[in-house]
Amino acid sequence: MISKLVTLLTTFFGNIGANAYYSAVIAQGLSLVILLLVGILLMYLSRFIIKKTVYKVILKSESKYDDQVINNKVLMRLCLLIPAVLVMKYNGIVLCGFPNVQHFVLNCSIVYIIIVITMVLFSVVNTGSDIYNMHQTAKIKPMNGVVQTIKIILIVFCVLLIISFLMGKKVSSVIIGLGTLSAVLLLLFQNVILGFVGSIQLTVNDMLRIGDWIVMGQADGTVTEINLTTVKVQNFDNTITTIPTSSMVTNQFTNWRGMTESEGRRIKRSITIDTRSIQFCTPEMIERYKQIERVRPYLEQKEEDIAEYNKANGIDTSNIVNGRQQTNLGVFRAYLSAYLKSNPNINQNLTRMVRQLQSTEFGVPLEIYAFSKEKDWTRYEEIQSDLFDHIIAAAPLFDLKIYQRL
Repeated sequence: MISKLVTLLTTFFGNIGANAYYSAVIAQGLSLVILLLVGILLMYLSRFIIKKTVYKVILKSESKYDDQVINNKVLMRLCLLIPAVLVMKYNGIVLCGFPNVQHFVLNCSIVYIIIVITMVLFSVVNTGSDIYNMHQTAKIKPMNGVVQTIKIILIVFCVLLIISFLMGKKVSSVIIGLGTLSAVLLLLFQNVILGFVGSIQLTVNDMLRIGDWIVMGQADGTVTEINLTTVKVQNFDNTITTIPTSSMVTNQFTNWRGMTESEGRRIKRSITIDTRSIQFCTPEMIERYKQIERVRPYLEQKEEDIAEYNKANGIDTSNIVNGRQQTNLGVFRAYLSAYLKSNPNINQNLTRMVRQLQSTEFGVPLEIYAFSKEKDWTRYEEIQSDLFDHIIAAAPLFDLKIYQRL
């Protein structure tokens, strides 16, 4: 059919006055254009049929995995091969009288097919990546770096195939010939190579996941993207910080994932007690403190223990310094321990204590070490603030003063 078309057109142009050579040139060139147009028409027809049949079946299915085939245009890109395949098949017939042009068109078709196949493979890789990202595992072990590496390999292989085909040599020979450029290539792809190694280490060692809260230099926020060469962090002021992937391995950073996955978020804050307000408890002070319900059982038990100890050891209690005595700071610590134990916002299964730190020129630091059940930043800060509001307000009830520079 194609040969008849060429013959018919050659005869037609010969009949209207063109010589044999120009008749052949015009006829075969026009036949090639018609062949290409038919190929393009078949391509669009194939796309139309796929949309009306295959796509409808995919969209009706309950699985969301096959939807990624549509989103990444795998079948649409396959249809791009039709014009080139058609030209390759009938090229020898259409351009039978011009071997040089025939060879050129054939080479162009093959190069086009290599590029299209690479595009199809890109779509397949994207489809696999999107399906993987639909699973929870993708947040634990993101594969963006691996996907980008595969794409780079595909591009390099595509270029090598085209060069080897046009030069008429094997791919291995082309690679050997490019060996002299290896130093230049390593320099050009230095960041890519370091990023690839870094992303593999981050993934394999589970050092970083999408959604992790990290602190590194100016970055203080949530990881939104892990790529081959960069890690993007959305800070809490909604700014974006971009960090080289390789530096995440070579430099130190803090990952708060352990906190978010644990049963609570740590509260570790202290107040400073003025040392001039710390004193031994008098009987009147003890009776006044017993009116505070949380500390009453402690005081009663402590008073019995102290009385028994002092009596057993024959200690003269006329001087308050002799023997064992309670201090208002000790009673306050006991009160705070009881307060933390009764606080519904404090996780009782984790470490919980009230402790003194090393005295300073400002006084005696009294530290609260506990874990909030709430890990959300806003709610956590509210719980911590309420806790210390209460502590600061309760200190004067135990005759203690919070240090404040005047």
